[in-house]
Amino acid sequence: MWGATARPVLSRRRAFLTVVGTGWALYGGLGIIGQPRYGTARGLASVTRYIPLDTLGWMWVACGGIAATAGLLTGHPRVQALGYAALGVPAGLWSGVFAVAAATTLPTAVGSACGWGAFTIGVVLVSGMDDPPPPYLRKAGIR
Repeated sequence: MWGATARPVLSRRRAFLTVVGTGWALYGGLGIIGQPRYGTARGLASVTRYIPLDTLGWMWVACGGIAATAGLLTGHPRVQALGYAALGVPAGLWSGVFAVAAATTLPTAVGSACGWGAFTIGVVLVSGMDDPPPPYLRKAGIR
């Protein structure tokens, strides 16, 4: 992660994309396609009537792959924006679907709705942050 000049190769924003994107892909592949939890499947019942759970799992894998790849690219802010959108879509979908389930048929889904909603907001907040300037452009004494 560190180059020869002791400067990070990945910025914090790009590292976030890479790490969370990889996590999304693994969650989709291992946690939804491979072994979906009963509570997840039950909370997503309003969507799985129309879209199979495996397809939703592949959505997580694809969105995670897009985000992780976007994080590895240097000097491509539009691709990074696409990566952040790819992180927000599945989490936002999960938040919305769990909120509907909590309000209608599955009151225990409220925790998942809140967690996924907060994470979606966090992705939006991080996507709008600037990377810190390189050390040679910073004021003396300020990190």
